[in-house]
Amino acid sequence: MSLASTILLLVTLQRLGELVLSRYNTSRLLARGAIEVGASHYPLVVSVHAAWLIALWVWGRDQDVVLPALAGFIVLQGLRLWILATLGPRWTTRIIVLPGEPLVASGPYRYLAHPNYAVVAGEIALLSRRGPTDISRIPTMRWSPERSRCFRSPCICPCWR
Repeated sequence: MSLASTILLLVTLQRLGELVLSRYNTSRLLARGAIEVGASHYPLVVSVHAAWLIALWVWGRDQDVVLPALAGFIVLQGLRLWILATLGPRWTTRIIVLPGEPLVASGPYRYLAHPNYAVVAGEIALLSRRGPTDISRIPTMRWSPERSRCFRSPCICPCWR
């Protein structure tokens, strides 16, 4: 198994473990009278995240590992653990609000309103684009009306060269 595959396996297992923890915390919060906000967009968030992991497995599992990006990813895991520890039983993958409870303002929440979003964005950037698995080498295209042809872009879309 390549180093990139090992990284992807660990990330996949981490995400599955987070789903289990989130489901547990969500059920406990809802039993305490919490309210879910934005429930209608949750399936889209899950679908996009799953598509990202699938794309990494399809195109990134045999890519070279970029060590500085891997180091950055490891730092982000420390931030992720800090977020989980700060929120404790209030951490979920959904937006759950406990009426009457104050917003968390300690830990990383002293510096950012939504540090978990920043961590996830950083992980996606580091693992997908010039990161440990570097799937950015996939020939991807975007149509250019000025040139009436496709040109290389950083997004994955159906127009292949």
